[in-house]
Amino acid sequence: MKPTILFVLLFSFGVTVSAQEQSFDEWLEQLRVEARSLGISDTTLTALDSLEAPLERVLELDGSQPEFVQTFSRYMGLRVTDRQVARGQALLQQHATLLEEVRQKYSMQPQYLIAFWAIESNFGSNTGGFSVLQALATLAFDPRRAEMFRREILTALKIIDEGHITAANMSGSWAGAMGQLQFMPSIFERYGVDGDGDGQIDIWNSLPDIFHSAANFMSSAGWKGDERWGREVLLPSDFDFALAGTNTRKPLQQWRDIGILRVSGGPIPVAEMQASIVIPSGANGPAFLVYDNFRVTRTYNSPIFYALTVGHLADRFSGGAAIQHMPESEQAMSIADVTEMQEYLNSLGFDSGAPDGRVGSRTRSAIRSFQEQQQLPMDSYPSHSLLEKLRNLF
Repeated sequence: MKPTILFVLLFSFGVTVSAQEQSFDEWLEQLRVEARSLGISDTTLTALDSLEAPLERVLELDGSQPEFVQTFSRYMGLRVTDRQVARGQALLQQHATLLEEVRQKYSMQPQYLIAFWAIESNFGSNTGGFSVLQALATLAFDPRRAEMFRREILTALKIIDEGHITAANMSGSWAGAMGQLQFMPSIFERYGVDGDGDGQIDIWNSLPDIFHSAANFMSSAGWKGDERWGREVLLPSDFDFALAGTNTRKPLQQWRDIGILRVSGGPIPVAEMQASIVIPSGANGPAFLVYDNFRVTRTYNSPIFYALTVGHLADRFSGGAAIQHMPESEQAMSIADVTEMQEYLNSLGFDSGAPDGRVGSRTRSAIRSFQEQQQLPMDSYPSHSLLEKLRNLF
């Protein structure tokens, strides 16, 4: 069976072919020609000889959707446990000297590095069992995101060619994210650091390389070592939920004037900082005042849930309390539920895009516009009560 590859660049001939049908072996040979043109040695390119036809498991994982849209409480609960907190605190002590060295160089607080390490690979115990080259070849051969993953596999070959890791030991996730940091090859190339001075960048086994590389990545993205990520807060009873979301940024003084409080009931501190209000479970869940470091965290992984979890886990490592207002019975929306909601919103003139069961920015914008029309709290949150309200209009 020969899958169709769209817009394949035939570097050996210098032309672009559209809708070119190729076997995997033909595609692999073109990749080899391109890699050789970039200066990658024939010795390194022998690693391509062992690659098999595209792995169905990788394609399944790339194209699959979970049965339910995971709630914030479920997402957080799976990643922030008493056991994880205790282990992170112990590792902070165990590696205190190295972490202080990294903090001095990159101005990144140790608890955040340990939080990234925990979430990305469970402190290095779960780095993925796929061959990075095989996974990237599968995704680069598939037409959906071929160009992006073609660049990644070429970069992975360059990393091998430079002697940082062997092809056999270059393991990672189904998407090609590598090592204890789960860096894509392009991130490794730009931000990887030889922290132990042995001439190699080893994010699979060397903790100095792992911590220096992560801190370098975040520092380069704008991390501020004298600021926290954010904090849980209390909203006033008359809070205008149209102000929630990362698109709205205000000085801390303005949020204080609006009536935002610490969870203790005291006023929030004031500094020369911009912040946003994030409500991951809607109007009835916890609220967070998030700062610049929260935005920087999202360059590592963009979902709001991810950045909140990194920040909260770092706080817990430092002795902070659990989230105070986590919903007790947050109910997940199934893909079918979200699809139905999108269809209703589109029918009413609120553009949520093609109904696909995924809650993205376009769907949230449509929800907010509908809530505004219905004089509901404009929290952009997809819920069963909102779906029922939409059903009643039809």
